[in-house]
Amino acid sequence: MFSTIAVPSGKANPHRREVSTVPESEVLRRRNEELEKELKKSIEREEKMKEELQKTWDRLRVAEEAEERLCSQLGELEAEAVDQARAYRTRVINLMDQLSLAQKLLESASISR
Repeated sequence: MFSTIAVPSGKANPHRREVSTVPESEVLRRRNEELEKELKKSIEREEKMKEELQKTWDRLRVAEEAEERLCSQLGELEAEAVDQARAYRTRVINLMDQLSLAQKLLESASISR
């Protein structure tokens, strides 16, 4: 058999609540102060978030305007490129016609000799 030893705890009754010596009004006042501090912090966080949201909104607006300008410029460049390609094609066709005519003249000059 084992022997057991009982060790008394520091508290006489662990389920017994200690009686508060601080008046309830003081407890409520402190809790109210804590809540007011938390509210103030919350309001400050909300203001910061609003400012950050406004800055983000402004950046988005600037980015959209820049996108519109770039699209417009791209459209103008594409139209200019098409015009240049048409002019280049016309020039190449004219040069080919001149070259063909010159070749025919050379051939006719060499046959007549």
